[in-house]
Amino acid sequence: MSDPLGTRPAPGPDQPPIPVRLVTFNTHHGVGDDGRHDLPRLATVLAAADADLICLQEVDKYYGGRSEDVDQALLLSRALDMQLAWGPAIDEPRRDRGTRRQYGNALLSRLPILVSDVHPLPGGGEPRSALRTMVELDGAALWVTTTHLSTRSPQERAEQLAAIAQLHTEPMQTGVLVGDFNADPGAPELAPLTGRFADAWELAPDREDRAGWRFWHARQGGTHPARRPHRRIDQVWVSPGVGVTRAHVLDGAGASDHLPLVVDLEVRSGV
Repeated sequence: MSDPLGTRPAPGPDQPPIPVRLVTFNTHHGVGDDGRHDLPRLATVLAAADADLICLQEVDKYYGGRSEDVDQALLLSRALDMQLAWGPAIDEPRRDRGTRRQYGNALLSRLPILVSDVHPLPGGGEPRSALRTMVELDGAALWVTTTHLSTRSPQERAEQLAAIAQLHTEPMQTGVLVGDFNADPGAPELAPLTGRFADAWELAPDREDRAGWRFWHARQGGTHPARRPHRRIDQVWVSPGVGVTRAHVLDGAGASDHLPLVVDLEVRSGV
């Protein structure tokens, strides 16, 4: 709605921070812990999170029978009425049809996506990538980088994180780095993030997980494996200028072998 009298406050450091709800979820290409590919089930879990930004890993695009040979990210974006940025890590030609066989990361957004680019990461074995996007807020912008790191070695993950950290240069400082890190937050290979980002789970004054009766894992934010979560490998890291009010692990309804992590952010206006 327009403001012809100019009474709306201009964006700036004196204005209230901008709330943004973010989800990160390793979807296991839509195959749940029951072994079934069920994209509507996954869409229901994501819709219940009521998020502004949804960062997904292990997403298939015309990958074959394991995911019914569909473009998962596109179907989810349509089901949730959200904008889409796609970042393949595996990208291979197919002989049987004109499409390519892809697998990687996706961002679904209620907010306008201004920039989107894909960055291959160093390492051997399964290819890995980082999907970097910039979304528009009311009076600010936020960089969001989604990734899925290697399982091969700590050294390889350290190299990948060093490459990702270089993506957040001086003009792009206000942002978040999210995804499946395949390492605990305190692992030595996460050292490239120290000083540039902070662990959102540790910053959040309000935290809730799915430890249930396993009280020795309570408030630790475990997201994997879904049935008995005790590893906090799905993480959100925030830069200066981004606050955290709440972090909680959702019930994934059996939609994946991971659980979704929801983080409520506050982005400083005018950044």
